[in-house]
Amino acid sequence: MVLAKQVPDTRNVGKDAMTPEGTVNRAALPAIFNPEDLNALEQALRLKEQNPGSTVGVLTMGPPRAGEIIRQGLFRGADTGWLLTDRLFAGADTLATSYALATAIKKIGDVDIVIGGRQAIDGDTAQVGPQVAQKLGLNQVTYAEEILKIEERKVESGKWETVATIKRHIDGGVETVEVPLPCVITVNGSAASCRPCNAKLVMKYKYAMCPLEAEGNAECGMRNAELSKSRPYLTLNQWSVADVDGDPNQCGLSGSPTKVKSVQNIVFQAKESKTLTASDADVEGLIKELLDEKIIG
Repeated sequence: MVLAKQVPDTRNVGKDAMTPEGTVNRAALPAIFNPEDLNALEQALRLKEQNPGSTVGVLTMGPPRAGEIIRQGLFRGADTGWLLTDRLFAGADTLATSYALATAIKKIGDVDIVIGGRQAIDGDTAQVGPQVAQKLGLNQVTYAEEILKIEERKVESGKWETVATIKRHIDGGVETVEVPLPCVITVNGSAASCRPCNAKLVMKYKYAMCPLEAEGNAECGMRNAELSKSRPYLTLNQWSVADVDGDPNQCGLSGSPTKVKSVQNIVFQAKESKTLTASDADVEGLIKELLDEKIIG
């Protein structure tokens, strides 16, 4: 199971990227597949190739348009996907997001490995993956660079267990760890890039849509409705809070103790150079200027 998120492309922030209230103006930024989640998808697809009979699913949460994330996964080789979309999911912080994802994974069941990107570029918290692991009671490995192998191993009790060997990047170097399945793995952006979309799969799934997404797109929605009669795989899985047996009080804003006060767009501009001495006055003046310009602090 790959955890993926549709995010505003905060790498290309313009003057209209912020609202007067200090929040991100998502309508002014293009929506993209979170970059590190693409790294995670590539690791999942490699595992599928190495372990015949395994499947890859994509799980995402967002408005109906986030169905595009599932299609992008299908275009690259994923087998299925689920979109969690409901007004009750809106405004979720990491705690509420991980709760929703964990309840969906429990409903899906029979998931051996949950893989996600280390963090999303719109929040940069790196909290959702570990929180999902905690809520599911699973082992976790963070900062993964590569999943080297999956193998069966006999333990001291005489039973067999499935173990994943993972290379992860840590401060000061790289380490190789082993973790029994099921587990949660978060992947760094420095891991292998995701493969491009497959032309045959694009043709197969280009009209795949969630029901709510189809309702909001007249032309493609009609085409989806027509083709889905003979190709049921074109109707993507769409779940609400009730569908995953979730508690509304733990979803969306109701389940989010984190409140963002404001988001500021800081633009760095070149100014004249200054030569400073090592005196206390010059150092204090520099620090004060950096704080005033919001470069540090």
